[in-house]
Amino acid sequence: MDVGLFDFDLPEDRIALRPASPRDAARLLVVRPGADEPFEDRGIRDLVSLLRPGDALVLNDTRVVPSRLHGRRYRGETSARIEIMLHKRESEDRWLAFARPAKKLSLGETITFGDDSEGIACELGRLQAEVVAKGEGGEVELRFAFAGAFLDEAIARFGELPLPPYIAGKRPTDAADVQDYQTMHASADGAVAAPTAGLHFTPELVGALEARGVTRHLVTLHVGAGTFLPVKAEDTDEHRMHAEWGSVSPETAAALNAVRAQGGRIVAVGTTSLRLLESAAREDGVIEPFSGDTAIFITPGYRFRAVDLLLTNFHLPRSTLFMLVSAFSGLDLMKRGYAHAIAQGYRFYSYGDGSLLHRAQIG
Repeated sequence: MDVGLFDFDLPEDRIALRPASPRDAARLLVVRPGADEPFEDRGIRDLVSLLRPGDALVLNDTRVVPSRLHGRRYRGETSARIEIMLHKRESEDRWLAFARPAKKLSLGETITFGDDSEGIACELGRLQAEVVAKGEGGEVELRFAFAGAFLDEAIARFGELPLPPYIAGKRPTDAADVQDYQTMHASADGAVAAPTAGLHFTPELVGALEARGVTRHLVTLHVGAGTFLPVKAEDTDEHRMHAEWGSVSPETAAALNAVRAQGGRIVAVGTTSLRLLESAAREDGVIEPFSGDTAIFITPGYRFRAVDLLLTNFHLPRSTLFMLVSAFSGLDLMKRGYAHAIAQGYRFYSYGDGSLLHRAQIG
């Protein structure tokens, strides 16, 4: 499909720089394909009345790691600054990353993070990584001097929280973001971007949903930095998604299949949960246990197998995420819905408001 079909005008002031406070005070646009009035302006707290007893929320429990690193490469007497954005762990000591500027890096070259002065006696004062492979679009594979928990500690020490460029380009990351950019369910370290639909949840909202009879289930998808990358191709067939690691436990798969069998609806909280569930689902809609990489790319024409409703934030023009929601509820309807959201002052992207999308019936 022509990527231009997913373009729309988004005023810059619609991109939220801070989340709503409290989190569940954000607005919610309900989209119902096929309805006489397909758009309804509500609030996140209205999820309690919008969902039914027996429905199942599926949330991503990934936790964002401080994956933006600033280092230097040395050649003789000269050195140069290098910025690294980790995006996928490959092994105990290796990460795939995006480097800037990548062209100046050579295979076998070492990048040093932290204090590289000769006066540092303790190796914990710095972190080193070797460039072991180079790919397209500035991607590199790094082998670190530390591994496992020692590497995790070093990344936490030298890394920065990776706010999306649409926010980071307008203000610096600060102490508030350390809390604001993690969901209340975050427990599995490994993401370099937050599953932002989950940011709307508070203990009070969760308690009200549970009292309503809506169950909660956790999956893990470690969101990669590829989520920030623009679609540069002119046709969706030419765009390559970066793989992300995910897991659906046997217990969660069985519970969700039981929900479906009893007439309940599966509500994916965020595009990450949806992509993982669709990767784990069979053609007949049965969800199987899953552990591994997924690079699923969902565009209009895709037939959804596992998810009935999607809670998600508002996405950027020409992004893979806007393509996904257009596949879920219909391209024309979503373009109208986004125009409605812009006119009504909804806040977009990671720290913005939410939408509750009903799935369009195809065929």
